[in-house]
Amino acid sequence: MRPENLEAEVVESLYHLVRQPSRVVIVTHKNPDGDALGSSLALGAVLNKLMHNVTVVLPNDFPPLFNFLPGIDKVIIGEMNPELAVAAFEKADIIFCLDFNALDRIDRFGLDVMASKAVKILIDHHIDPEPFADYIMSKTEASSTAELVYDFLVEQKLEGYIDVQIAEALYTGILMDTGSFRYATNPHVFEVAAALKRLGMDDYMLQIRLFNSMTEKQLRLLGHCLANRMELMSEYQAGIIWLDKDDYKNWAIGRGDTEGIVNYILMVRNMKMAIFVSEQQNVTKLSFRSKGNINVQEICHQYFNGGGHRNASGGQIKASVQETIARVKEIIPITMNAYQLQHEQ
Repeated sequence: MRPENLEAEVVESLYHLVRQPSRVVIVTHKNPDGDALGSSLALGAVLNKLMHNVTVVLPNDFPPLFNFLPGIDKVIIGEMNPELAVAAFEKADIIFCLDFNALDRIDRFGLDVMASKAVKILIDHHIDPEPFADYIMSKTEASSTAELVYDFLVEQKLEGYIDVQIAEALYTGILMDTGSFRYATNPHVFEVAAALKRLGMDDYMLQIRLFNSMTEKQLRLLGHCLANRMELMSEYQAGIIWLDKDDYKNWAIGRGDTEGIVNYILMVRNMKMAIFVSEQQNVTKLSFRSKGNINVQEICHQYFNGGGHRNASGGQIKASVQETIARVKEIIPITMNAYQLQHEQ
């Protein structure tokens, strides 16, 4: 299959496949975000209407922010119920792999996907997808996997099955991966948003739920980060926010509590790159964000065993938070000087 579009014969093949009731597993990446969840639950809801037996598997738990999504209460969280997850993969006739480009992004369950004899369909917008699937729908220009799932449903002539709740799940994915249409947009995603709006989707309600629903603890944690854990390197138009193990213990930081904190650096005038460093139990994780042509995906791939998108990527390193910050401070001048040189040419 070509990365950009489904070829005609493939569309026809999948047309019959998705209309034959089967045992379907939809799996997305570890630490699932709004796009992973919204696209998975939306696709699952449509396939349920086609009388498939659908199971959505998440490698680990999701942020409480997304508790409102329809069908979220029925997902299997592999970390908590590994036997159920493995059994679902073993029985599957079709496995949809959403919002990831490599099997290590689903942890131990990558082995189960590889071992399965099910037809595997990958729908994703990250670069360089591994060729493990039978069908690959990969488009890096897409804003989100939710956008691609909508396109998949249209190509399969299934858009008539999209109801208000499914539209809201897809819109959630788009909103979260574009930061409410602030980045990673393209003309087509606005057309998709318009189509979802015409179905009766309440975009105002979703904006409130997703972006105006912080807890008091999360707001105070944000204040702590900005007041005590932020360092700006103005000469390089970059900044770092960091949290260590003690912060995680003292603030009782849970899944989703640090979501979006990295973006605040980019609200500062002239800042073009932001890094959030978080010290976990056995590893230190990094989230990079950037503006314009600064490619943080390359940084994460080269230095931190990670990847993602040009302006939003992540990685990790087996080092303390202070060692990691020191490494980041070595990399920032190299990256930003190269960017300045390229910009001047």
